[in-house]
Amino acid sequence: MEYRKPNILCYRLAQLICWFVAAFIFRRRILRSEIRGVKGPFVVIANHQAAYDFVNLIGIADRPMSFVISNSFYNSLPITGFFDLLGVIPKQQFQTTPKDMRRMKRVIEHGQPLVIYPAGLMCEDGLSTPIPDATCKFLKWLDADIYVARTAGTYFAMPKWSKGFRPGRTDIDVYKLFDRQQLADISMEELEQAVNNALLYDAYREQENLQVLYANNQNIEGLEQVLYMCPHCLSEFTMAVKQQDTIYCKNCGYELQSDRYAFLHNRRGVGPALRYVSDWSQLIYGRLKEKLQRDGEACLTANTTIHMIDYTKHRFVEVGQGTVSLTRSGFVLSGDINGRPTELNIPIANIPSLPFSPGKYFEIQQGSNIYRCRPEDGRLVMKFINMVKIFYELSGRREKRKAAAQANHTVHA
Repeated sequence: MEYRKPNILCYRLAQLICWFVAAFIFRRRILRSEIRGVKGPFVVIANHQAAYDFVNLIGIADRPMSFVISNSFYNSLPITGFFDLLGVIPKQQFQTTPKDMRRMKRVIEHGQPLVIYPAGLMCEDGLSTPIPDATCKFLKWLDADIYVARTAGTYFAMPKWSKGFRPGRTDIDVYKLFDRQQLADISMEELEQAVNNALLYDAYREQENLQVLYANNQNIEGLEQVLYMCPHCLSEFTMAVKQQDTIYCKNCGYELQSDRYAFLHNRRGVGPALRYVSDWSQLIYGRLKEKLQRDGEACLTANTTIHMIDYTKHRFVEVGQGTVSLTRSGFVLSGDINGRPTELNIPIANIPSLPFSPGKYFEIQQGSNIYRCRPEDGRLVMKFINMVKIFYELSGRREKRKAAAQANHTVHA
């Protein structure tokens, strides 16, 4: 497929819109912008804390850049024509086809900049999604200078588990990681380490250093969909939020209260004191991992409605009902889809995570088809996602989620 150059007028319009959002919602502070004035092709790899991270990045360069975005996002909005004019490249999340690779390579071959978000998914708990193993091989194949765009704070300005924006300062640091020759000479192990150090993060530990206030930051309604297990009595799906700032267990009474910096406090002194949401999430993850390691036949099943993209309406529409099950070998999605009895077997060994919204849905992809599953019990969504991540680890992949907590969390001044 040929390179599609961004339309300069449409791109400048998008930059103007994004400038207002970056200035008044994200309150962006630019620490460095080493891509300004750079000629020739280059690749920007960016971390991904919130859905609209691109807003902070699009105005940093003085040249139009081709952004790689998810096919689901691209096709579920009635502005695909405008996306095309911006030179956007849609692709399946966590699945890169030869066609996708050729389209991205064309950008570099035409001497233009390309932006990719290797994690492919914004975080739900302040911890970055592991970087797929193939990322560094792909960067070597692109054969261009590599820059990093590291954002801090957008997770708190737009938490995945809440509604709307929470204006507050965010930082973006854009700097050169390797030039083309260094990229060719460096070993794959060294490249993987450098990419992980640049992109992996723990937003709560960053916030400990930054101490930034965000609007309505104490409101943690929706967080119970992510922190679904009580760390005291270990019961599942008993967590709830009261008075907007307190998460508690309906089974044992364990509770933590959020402060205005989004840190948690054990006011009652019962059970563990967990200051960071990311630590609580890791506790849930580790507990489930232990169970799955012991039980090789573990299975999670839910009744679900099934949605697919209507490409004429540019939105997801219900196409059937059925059940979705997950085992170590993958998903089984069965039921009536578009009026036909269907059973799909979808392996997940090479997939580190899935697109999802806590408490609402997750998406399974098979080829060009995207199946959005909305379980009757939305509380199961996060457990499905955790199981996918764990099975990815247990399949022999690197334990990159743990590396996120150990990576360099320094925000460059």
